[in-house]
Amino acid sequence: MTWLAEPFALDFVQRALVGGSLVAILCGVVGTWVVIRGMAFLGEALAHGMLPGVALATVLGFPVLIGATLSAVAMSAGIGALQRRGRLSYDTSIGMLFVAMLAIGVIVISHSGSFATDATAILFGDILAISGSDLVVLAVATTAGVALAVVAHRPLVALAIDSRTAAVLGLAPRAAQTALVALVTLAIIASYQAVGSLLVVGLLLAPAVAAGQWTSRIPTRMLLAAALGVVAVAAGLLLSWHAGTAAGASVAVVAISLAAGSWLARAARDSVRASPLPAT
Repeated sequence: MTWLAEPFALDFVQRALVGGSLVAILCGVVGTWVVIRGMAFLGEALAHGMLPGVALATVLGFPVLIGATLSAVAMSAGIGALQRRGRLSYDTSIGMLFVAMLAIGVIVISHSGSFATDATAILFGDILAISGSDLVVLAVATTAGVALAVVAHRPLVALAIDSRTAAVLGLAPRAAQTALVALVTLAIIASYQAVGSLLVVGLLLAPAVAAGQWTSRIPTRMLLAAALGVVAVAAGLLLSWHAGTAAGASVAVVAISLAAGSWLARAARDSVRASPLPAT
């Protein structure tokens, strides 16, 4: 079992495992709501919407997390403003800002003369570069995200069933939707360093999709999604170490594989259960 323990004897891999696990826990909780509410497009748009802020922060020498946060928050606010004042549908608002932010990010990247390495880190993450201070930030983000999900659980359940029912029950569906967008934004920002802007949605969605094959209860689904996310991080780091592949991409591939494997296993189980018993 040396091959299993060898990578995790190194400090930077240990930090990657702890940081990735914190991200997986947050994504497991938030991703469950993203899948239930059909908000995958929002997650994808926010992940790419961080690109201008991250690119500018990198060029100007500022912390990339600050740039990512400002850019993602600006995009979230812009989606809400377009929807309210521009009278556009939710997906249209997301689509317009998604393209605009992505284009601005590409312009910033193309304008910089020496940006190839930084662009790779932006797009695909650098989980092996997680530092001790990054772990503190991730721990705070994960704690805050889980706490918000717990506080908003009842309004979010009512919103998922029917927004009009939620309003009748006094559960403030608009505030619940705002809380959900805030949770998605937080998860995207926290996941950025681990898997990058291109792969972040995989870690947000895949464990929740895999967990949904085995349980329909929301709290159980969140716990299972978080556990599967941690497994994806550990297995992805192992794959990266032994196969010499990019760590963030390896984590995302393992997460998607878990979702595909869960679907196949569930389909096989249902097929066996549906098969008629042999005649005696």
